[in-house]
Amino acid sequence: MKVRLADYSENWVKLFQDEIEFLRKIFGDEIVRFEHFGSTSVPGLKAKPVIDMMCMVNDIGIVDLFNDQMYTLGYDVAGEWGIPGRRLFQKGGENRTHHIHFYKSDNPQIERHLIFRDYLRCHPEEIARYSRFKEELVQRFEHTSDYSPAKKTFVKEMEQLALAWFNET
Repeated sequence: MKVRLADYSENWVKLFQDEIEFLRKIFGDEIVRFEHFGSTSVPGLKAKPVIDMMCMVNDIGIVDLFNDQMYTLGYDVAGEWGIPGRRLFQKGGENRTHHIHFYKSDNPQIERHLIFRDYLRCHPEEIARYSRFKEELVQRFEHTSDYSPAKKTFVKEMEQLALAWFNET
């Protein structure tokens, strides 16, 4: 898939809220909490215009019962996709609009993602640095299959800064 990098958009919050309403109709009370995370959740950060959202549930196995329905509604069903205990759905095909990450409420991946999001929200200099890095990568890589792995080391280092910040607060 071709990399699409965009300036932050206030509309991303609305797209997140709209998707919550849609998912509530499908999953009902199975979802106990929603969180907007990833680059589209950080004002000022350049991002691929794909809304990353977490849906926390009490029983991750229940999510699998919705795979056929989600597929029928236009979501790609990706299963764990490399993260044990997660269920991932992707919406929009080649022009992807959403990544829906389901986790059991006590999964440690939740905290990691939210700490990173909150760290960026509190550190405008890091938002600028991360945005510049993404712009540099887009100049070098045309497809997400190259772009995403090229970000990994930078993101891991920034996550470590976020964890240290969180532990100090």
